[in-house]
Amino acid sequence: MLTFIDLFAGIGGIRMAFERAGAKCVFTSEWNTYAQKTYIANFGEAPFGDITKIEAKDIPPFDILAAGFPCQPFSIAGVSKKNSLNRKHGFDDEAQGTLFFDIVRILKYQKPKAFLLENVKNLQAHDGGRTFNVIQKSLLGLGYNIFYKVFNAKNLVPQNRERIFIVGLLDHSIDFSFPEIIDQKPKLKNILQKDVDPKYNLTDKLWNYLKAYKEKHREKGNGFGYSLADPESFTRTLSARYNKDGSEILIGGKTGKNPRRLTPRECARLQGFPDNFRIPVSDTQAYKQFGNSVAVPLVECIARAITAVMTKQPKTTLVIKTQFIQKRDAILAAA
Repeated sequence: MLTFIDLFAGIGGIRMAFERAGAKCVFTSEWNTYAQKTYIANFGEAPFGDITKIEAKDIPPFDILAAGFPCQPFSIAGVSKKNSLNRKHGFDDEAQGTLFFDIVRILKYQKPKAFLLENVKNLQAHDGGRTFNVIQKSLLGLGYNIFYKVFNAKNLVPQNRERIFIVGLLDHSIDFSFPEIIDQKPKLKNILQKDVDPKYNLTDKLWNYLKAYKEKHREKGNGFGYSLADPESFTRTLSARYNKDGSEILIGGKTGKNPRRLTPRECARLQGFPDNFRIPVSDTQAYKQFGNSVAVPLVECIARAITAVMTKQPKTTLVIKTQFIQKRDAILAAA
């Protein structure tokens, strides 16, 4: 059985994907105490803490390194915010930007057979492409053959979520290709709960503010503002700031009622987590956690592609598992 380590693990979305692909997790690192609480509740083990304080020699041997390293220093929104505050971003962000080099440090010492890295789409364009050039040179310098591609999770979950995935293989003779993702045409309405607590409705004050804010920018020709999601389609990208006002994904209310936020359970479903995934934290923390997470079914497809070439499985097995999305939607629609 292939083994993997789960770095910057968050609440375990990448772990869940690789376990579904048949691999075994042998080490986890996550520094946030609230994310650790959710991780423990679902996987029965506590992640090690700050990766910068973990020696590479203390990590057990493994086949695959998996990491969704912090994306805020490279995201469009993150860069814009840091620029407005006159703060550094990218690799100049000492708090988060340099964490990529901890991945390099571990890869250099452990030399696993493969790795999977995930980040925001803007990673390629950040700093005029110089950031991504540094990443490529660093990984190639370790002897890995690398492959990368931007995927949109909306074919598997009802959410517009573009992310870049970087795969590295130490064996250059392996002919790797990313999986072709079958469009499952998921619809938002199939993951919405039927009886939702009124506490998720926007207050009159917040709703009036969001309407005024959107109108102000509309007059300026800008598209900023809240978004009422189409139940027959997909949502905007769920972000870690969703807990602030929920404006990027609002569900239309009944006649005379204000729109509402998604519930934490709906956010979990939007990222492809099963309904037996435990949410032991407050709504505020849950919104942050699911906003920072990965779309599990998408990572599962890529994880299966990696494990398939490493174990010489036929490529026809790569996208079969994604059909569970159709089954889930049918069950939810009938409920």
